[in-house]
Amino acid sequence: MPIKPEEIMQEDILSEVIEGLSLNPKRLPCKLFYDEKGSALFDDICNLDEYYPTRTELKIMEDNIEEMSALLGEGTLLIELGSGSSIKIRLLLDNIPGLAGYIPVDISAEHLVQSSNELKETYPHIDIFPLAADYTKDFEIPQIDKPYDHKAVYYPGSTIGNFTPSKAKIFLKRIAKICGSNGGVIIGVDLKKDRKILEAAYNDRKGVTAVFNLNMLEHLNNELNSDFDLNKFRHSAFFNDKESRIEMHLISEEDQEIHLNNSAIDFKKDESILTEYSYKYTLDSFSELVSDYFEVRKVWTDDDQLFSIQYLRVKN
Repeated sequence: MPIKPEEIMQEDILSEVIEGLSLNPKRLPCKLFYDEKGSALFDDICNLDEYYPTRTELKIMEDNIEEMSALLGEGTLLIELGSGSSIKIRLLLDNIPGLAGYIPVDISAEHLVQSSNELKETYPHIDIFPLAADYTKDFEIPQIDKPYDHKAVYYPGSTIGNFTPSKAKIFLKRIAKICGSNGGVIIGVDLKKDRKILEAAYNDRKGVTAVFNLNMLEHLNNELNSDFDLNKFRHSAFFNDKESRIEMHLISEEDQEIHLNNSAIDFKKDESILTEYSYKYTLDSFSELVSDYFEVRKVWTDDDQLFSIQYLRVKN
């Protein structure tokens, strides 16, 4: 009997998890946040008072949407990476003239299907091709019959910050290949700012981010039959000034042993799992990061310089 694609993905996740928890310090890939519950929790985070990125990014888009849409232009095949609930994309779908099609890509298949169905009802005139895939690895854009002039990737939410700079360059090379000649990227980039603002955004008073972080362990329990006890871990987030990044950790509250498949993993009291880092850039440092594959054609920011949206054009 052939192996199903979802079984292959599960095997890949298992090997990644075991490898990550064997490191010192331990780490897990942040894509594991986004099961159906985690995706819904992140939607809640985006509405928190402390979490400035989403509302700031939306305001920048609302203030500049005509210019953004004109830069993309007619005949665009629009590809969104990490589409989630597909809230921000609506501004582009409403304003890009002569859009050839829209491909939302997300690792959470259930969440993706639900969001895509809602968009199809709102935009029956736009061809929508949802793709469940791990976009941090190689993936194939589906063949579509409708002609298009060029491809553009939309990558909102400062998710580029979840890669180390060296891995971000590898990712950007892959995205440039997907875009091809005449292609471009609209990307959200969180900017370096006061430490208090950054740390408050990842340590909200309602504790939603803590639940979101801990849900990664629940996701593993459900997906891989591990036996993490969520009550024996706590959320921690802080700004690492040397690396210019926010780090999110899960801290073991005691000495304990976790079982995963046929592996036993030991934790010492106060030992951490690094679950996410989010690099913060200056405009100059981000321009340098992308320079091998893209040129920065346009930058939009808010008045307080908290966040930026940038239009990158593939270098020929």
